[in-house]
Amino acid sequence: MSDAPLLDLEHLAQYTAGEPVLEAELFALFSTQVENCVGQMEAAASGDSWMAAAHTLKGASRGVGAMDLADACAHAEQHPLDPDTLADVRASAHRTLREIRTVMESRL
Repeated sequence: MSDAPLLDLEHLAQYTAGEPVLEAELFALFSTQVENCVGQMEAAASGDSWMAAAHTLKGASRGVGAMDLADACAHAEQHPLDPDTLADVRASAHRTLREIRTVMESRL
């Protein structure tokens, strides 16, 4: 786990102006992206497909302020097909999605 925040809401607010409905839409899209990319990493038969999924998820994570997950994905890009790294990405994704649910429950 990195020292980066699970969710940097100030970063996100630069794009959403703190609008809860827009944030909810972005988080819904992001949640789908997390599931897809982690699934692609789990199924990866090559380092290239693993790294592509990790890179995609890193960018999506940074975009919504999910900095801990972005850091885990950056590490995954450097360690393709490593089961411990995949476990770290999964754990960060789980923590991040749980934090998103908590934030959205408090805002809507």
